[in-house]
Amino acid sequence: MEGIGTADPNSLDEYLAGDGYRGLADALSMRPDAVIGLVLDAGLLGRGGAYFPAARKWQAARRVSSTRRHLVVNAEEGEPGVFKDRHLMEGNPHRIIEGALIAAYAAGAGNVVIYINAEANLSADRMASALAAAEAAGLVSVDVLGSGFACAVTIRRGAGGYVCGEETTLLNTVEGRRREPRLRPPFPTDAGLYGEPTVINNAETLANLPAILRGGARRFASVGLNDARGTRLVSLSGAVRRPGLAEVPMGVTVRQVIDLVGGGVPEGRSLGFAAVGGPSSGLLPPSELDVPLRPGMLHDSGVVMGAGGITVFDDQASPAEVAARLSRYNAAESCGKCTPCREGTPRIAEALDRVAAGKAQAADVQDLRDLAEIVAAASLCGLGQMAGNPVTSLLHFYGDTLGGNVNE
Repeated sequence: MEGIGTADPNSLDEYLAGDGYRGLADALSMRPDAVIGLVLDAGLLGRGGAYFPAARKWQAARRVSSTRRHLVVNAEEGEPGVFKDRHLMEGNPHRIIEGALIAAYAAGAGNVVIYINAEANLSADRMASALAAAEAAGLVSVDVLGSGFACAVTIRRGAGGYVCGEETTLLNTVEGRRREPRLRPPFPTDAGLYGEPTVINNAETLANLPAILRGGARRFASVGLNDARGTRLVSLSGAVRRPGLAEVPMGVTVRQVIDLVGGGVPEGRSLGFAAVGGPSSGLLPPSELDVPLRPGMLHDSGVVMGAGGITVFDDQASPAEVAARLSRYNAAESCGKCTPCREGTPRIAEALDRVAAGKAQAADVQDLRDLAEIVAAASLCGLGQMAGNPVTSLLHFYGDTLGGNVNE
């Protein structure tokens, strides 16, 4: 987030004055495999939610024999409570363009598509302005900085809907197809956009690359955890004194984010619980907030860090109602392609509505457990696979407080 809020996002000159595009110049002076090795040594994991090593995707795409490869910047960010990529695009769009060019060079991609949420109008405007300035300066051209590397960059707007953040759904919408996921394999690095090798990286992931190229792998890896290097952008909202976006080292706890970054809950209110990771995750009570932010499960009840959203609720909020709202959102956003998600997510939402209203029966509770397991195991994409997490976390932490026959 360096420079965001202090530098003029519309000024290429100001970005260049702060060593902007020096990381790209350094990358172009190296062989692509050396750039890949540097980023692997840094330990950069994807920041979109899956935390796959970013450079492994570049490596995989390069191994596929093809006359054309693509890089897609995933800035769809349709998840409620997450606004990190919008801040990056609005506050320092050149950093994302520079990161995309570095990744494209490493992956052997001559075409970059920046995919921006359909409702993120200011983000799209800032990115378009920065792209025009970069093209005018020869930074995006058939001969980038005289290196012989040719790269074209275009901006595409999302088709609307949470599911568009899923990488194969995103590819379908770029091609003008229905917004629904594809079967995998083949994976995008083998056959992605237009059937050609395609790397898909999150905007935050790419924004880390200029600093890695300038400062080296060791500097980046000196922050964070041994198995999760660097920083993480956290979108903090809800019942805190200072909501907003923060950059924190990997490994800080949820409680530290709430208390030190957010200033704790407002005066006269008490902390109730936190929804971590959005509708694809679940709820954590105060007793569990000392878990560190890291890839994978934060708690075996199904709570994950996801894209870094943390929404805080005071003690007047109902965990059952929040879980029901998350589940209603998942049901509304299902694309309908696969039966487990199409049919299962509305049933989860309906049962949770009964739980929240105090009208649940024992059969509802067992149905919730079964549905969460089935939808997770049999859905085609991450929306359905993670849709049961609000259920499992609610029943794990709050089962004995929901009334009726709801017991953990």
